[in-house]
Amino acid sequence: MRGHTTTALVLTALTSLVMTGCSDDASGSSGTPRDAASSPRGESDAAGAAPLSSAALSKRLLTEQDLGEGYVRKAEHARHNDDVSVIGCPALEKLGGDAATGGSLDFPRKAKTSFTYGASGSEVSEELYSDAAHKLSDGVGKIFDAMASCPKYQVVAGSTAIEMTTQTTTAPDLGEEQWSQLLTYSAGGQRTVVKQTAIRTGTVLVIVSGSPGLVDAHLHKALGRIRDSR
Repeated sequence: MRGHTTTALVLTALTSLVMTGCSDDASGSSGTPRDAASSPRGESDAAGAAPLSSAALSKRLLTEQDLGEGYVRKAEHARHNDDVSVIGCPALEKLGGDAATGGSLDFPRKAKTSFTYGASGSEVSEELYSDAAHKLSDGVGKIFDAMASCPKYQVVAGSTAIEMTTQTTTAPDLGEEQWSQLLTYSAGGQRTVVKQTAIRTGTVLVIVSGSPGLVDAHLHKALGRIRDSR
């Protein structure tokens, strides 16, 4: 994966917050793959499953019906071209931030959706990516490792400076590999906590981000959509 993918993940939640209103997690944490040393990467791909197309991924995204009453799908927002830089985290600085405001990872096959919930305006978003299992594993693992190496750092997007804290948290034992983190961002006197959990199941990577309670409540549904559609 190209270097800017890492910072894209860092800001996948921030982009909506800073530019439109997304989220980050307080107690920021980056998870690690389930026993990465022993986890049999691609074990579910033994039959040589091919990556899914973006169109196929789109059909597997969560819907309002999956989530339940009170959820409203958010409209896609135009991409912002503000320069993004990372300060105080060499691992992330090395990976770069030029494409971070795109709000998605650098895999060619992808689909994304976001929802708000109730009067509180809490948010949850889902991103699906598909590629060879080892590419998903190596790319996302590199990103989460970089984020975990810096418990505190700063992200500057345009004229907005965001104070970040990250912390690794335990991911649920799902799929072949798992990562999870809590991110806390502070900007303009506002403090927001966002949870971000990534699960690789075969040649598909699922990332659910947003309010911690909503992420925990809907992660299983997101994985179920992928498996039921196969």
